[in-house]
Parts: sequence; structure tokens; C-alpha cells
Amino acid sequence: MFQGLRESQLKGAVEALLFVTDEPVGVIALADMLEVEPAAVERALEELREQLANEDRGIQLREVAGGWRLYTHPIYHELIERYVLSWDTRKLSQAAMETLAIVAYLQPVTRSGVASVRGVNSDSSINSLVEKGLVREAGTVDAPGNPTLYATTRAFLEKFGLRSTADLPDLDQFAPDDDTRAFVRERLSASREDVRIAEEARLDTEAADPLDGVEFDLDDEATVFAAQSPREEAAADAARQMLADAMASGFGLVEKIDFDALTFETDDE
Repeated sequence: MFQGLRESQLKGAVEALLFVTDEPVGVIALADMLEVEPAAVERALEELREQLANEDRGIQLREVAGGWRLYTHPIYHELIERYVLSWDTRKLSQAAMETLAIVAYLQPVTRSGVASVRGVNSDSSINSLVEKGLVREAGTVDAPGNPTLYATTRAFLEKFGLRSTADLPDLDQFAPDDDTRAFVRERLSASREDVRIAEEARLDTEAADPLDGVEFDLDDEATVFAAQSPREEAAADAARQMLADAMASGFGLVEKIDFDALTFETDDE
């Protein structure tokens, strides 16, 4: 064990290390730093997580993106946001939240795949998410135009407090009604099917020209499908809000704030 550190202090030492880090830390890294067995660190982490939860503390310990990290409790998000005013200059717009949700639940997905679900062109939102490090290029589809596929990043898992995308909340719980739920399922299924067809065509090496006669709607210039009736239009609007709500639910997790980097507006008067 690290020089001068008693066994009874292990949990406190783990908490201290996680408090000063700005990214998830793995069990092995903590064990090496503390000079103890990984199993002892795992026990300390579990005990600390349970203690913070049982005592209804203002911070939570979460296992995310292959490591452990401290976050503020979601129920205090509005209070913290008010306290630090404009600290989060990279706050996501409604359009970005919708786009991020589609990428997260459908990945890997093309730009046109995102647009077909949202019902509007989403290039600007995708570019913004890539710049913020929440979305990355994840290869291309072997189809006319070789459209790029997009997926979420490790930083996305960290920001939303997820161990993997398997921990994403069930979209159905954000659907306001059956029409919206059915609309989203239909659009997501259609986009997945487009990618599947393209992949099967690529693997069909026995055919002289596996793409001959096959039309794909996967390039970045693909036409965005419009709602055909007031009911579908309403479902589309509700679906976009539903996707944004799904992502916003994860943003209740607020990271530790670097106060040195904050910019506050001042009144020169």
C-alpha cells in the first residue's frame, strides 16, 4: 500500500484521486497508484458508490467508459447551472440533441440516415457534434458516393455517464403517444435496413456487379422524407422532441467545473 496509507483510508484515497481527475480512471490505474490489489480497489469503489447514494449526497460515483468518475447529482443540475451562470458555453442545441440521439441509438448511421429520421437536413448538427468530440466518423458504406458512417465517441459515454451505449435509456419511455412511438420505430428501422442492404451487397462477391440495378438512398444529398399528413407531421414534431428529451435526460449529469475556465458577463455600469 502507498507509503503512510492505512487500509481504513483506502476508500478516502480513491475518492481523493477521482476528485482531481477530469476523466474516468480504471481500476488498474488506481490500484497501481495506491499500490494495492485491484480487488481491494473494486471493493472500495463499490462501497464509496453505495455510501454516496445512501447518504443522498450531492455527488455520485459512476462507472463510465471503462473507468470510474465523480459527477454531481442530477437532481441538483438546475441549481448548479444557475450558480455557475454561463459556464457551459458548449451547451447543445435542440437540433444537436435530436441528432445525437439518432446517432447514439442507430449507429453506425449516415448523414442521410439521420436526416430521414429527423425529417430535416442535419449536416450542420453532425459537424457540430464531431467538433465537440461527441460523434466520430466510423467508416463508409460501400455504395454510390461512399457515404460516411457516424457513431458516438468515448467522450460521449463520459459526458452521459454510460458504461456503453447498451446503457442508453429506452426510447419508448420518452414517447408521448403511440403515434410518435410508431413513427420513430419506423424511421429507425428503415435506416437500419438501408445500411444492412448496402452491407449485404458489398459482401456478395460472387455477383459480377453486386450493385448493378440496386439503388441506395444513403448519400449526403439524399432527399429528406416529408410528413404526408397532419397526423404524420405532428408525430414527426413529437418524435424530434422525444429524441431531444432522451439525450437531455443524460445531461442531468454535470461534470466537475473548471472555475478557472469560466467566463462571466460583467456590468461595466
